[in-house]
Amino acid sequence: MTGGVDADAARRMRDALFIERKWRSRSSTRFWVLLVLAAVIASAGVVGDSTATVIGAMIVAPLMTPILGSALSLVLADREHLVRSALLVLGGAAAVVLIGMLLGWVVSPPDAFASNSQVSSRISPRLIDLLAALATGTVGAFALVRTDISDTLPGVAIAISLVPPLAVTGLLITVHRYHDAGESALLFATNVAAIVATGTVVFLLYGVRAGAGEAGMTVGTFRGATLVAVGAVVLLIAVPLTAGTLSVANDRALAADAQPVAERWAADRSWQIASVEARNGIVVIGVLGLPPQPAPTALRAALDRNGMQDADLELHLVGGRTHWCPADSVTCTTRESGRS
Repeated sequence: MTGGVDADAARRMRDALFIERKWRSRSSTRFWVLLVLAAVIASAGVVGDSTATVIGAMIVAPLMTPILGSALSLVLADREHLVRSALLVLGGAAAVVLIGMLLGWVVSPPDAFASNSQVSSRISPRLIDLLAALATGTVGAFALVRTDISDTLPGVAIAISLVPPLAVTGLLITVHRYHDAGESALLFATNVAAIVATGTVVFLLYGVRAGAGEAGMTVGTFRGATLVAVGAVVLLIAVPLTAGTLSVANDRALAADAQPVAERWAADRSWQIASVEARNGIVVIGVLGLPPQPAPTALRAALDRNGMQDADLELHLVGGRTHWCPADSVTCTTRESGRS
């Protein structure tokens, strides 16, 4: 390809993406220190429901380095650096989840993050998220190859969500929302797969292998099976994302149907509806007002009368407890936190 990668550019990419093995090396200490700080910032931003703080964590987070390092290793067929980069991604992801869990145990809210917008925006990954990740990963790889557009990298860091979904995963584990924790982890996996796939393609198109050979770097035999495997992983990720897309559409319709029913129920008791949403077929309603508290069984009955008898109900009384009203039941139970 015209304007491909020369020896100097290949060395620059190697130095930027391959983190040294020694723990006390500059690249290794930089990675882990920035990762831990980004995890703390992201977790705090999610707990505080602060978009600005979460964006700050995205800019600080260094996780894209070993992910693109994995793509470069695949292109060069460099097994040693591939294993090291993959382990850094897995180890870094585990560290962020653990930090999120630690913070979650300290500041676990009574509503189990039910009304937190930072959480809700990361627990329903869809195909559009994969498309955005593919485009963003392409920009990131392109910016590494072309130094004249390297100033776009901060924008790439903001556009691709790596540390925040992991922080959300850790926080949700502490409140026993395991399904939603898995969904946020899926969003992270989606972004990783997209970055590796697009990085591999961009590096191949720009002739990174030739430049690396001129630079004396390890260049093994690249096989077409590598591209097939990368493509298969992306397609595998797309399966649950397709299901998620359909689920989100159904949830939106369910929430739209539940909204007027909940508002009528609350108005009769001089309470106010704070939020109405649906998650995986469960109607989640936040309500606030002065005592006495309205009867959750009345809302359950109202939903049943309006054709939502198959949907479970999770009712969060602000300043009170959470009531769980399962489908096909006339009774409700109280819970200290959200549904697990």
